[in-house]
Amino acid sequence: MKSERDALGWCCFLIHVAALAAAVLGWLWPGRGWLVFYLIYLPVMFLHWKLNRGACILNNLENWLRHRRWRAPETNREEGAWLRTLLADTTGIALTQARMDAVIYAAMALFWLLGLARWTGKF
Repeated sequence: MKSERDALGWCCFLIHVAALAAAVLGWLWPGRGWLVFYLIYLPVMFLHWKLNRGACILNNLENWLRHRRWRAPETNREEGAWLRTLLADTTGIALTQARMDAVIYAAMALFWLLGLARWTGKF
């Protein structure tokens, strides 16, 4: 079930896309300063999900702006599942939360290692 996005929804969606692009492609950026930032960014992103019960703070902010409460999973189906929802809506592939987490964490580990290899000059 795809949801229609209003202006706030599109703004949050585009910020999520930018954060995803930075996570997926950031290791390719040539600047060493950026690579240091990137090597910190990915673990902080992971940690923030873990400390926020699997949800992105951006979803929490959207909930706050819409409902004046931090959690609203009954009205925001993307809360804690933005990428899983995007995958299901665009491809029809509906992974469980556990499988999606495994894919995301494996990809983040791979991208972090690629960033580390670039930073150390090994790649």
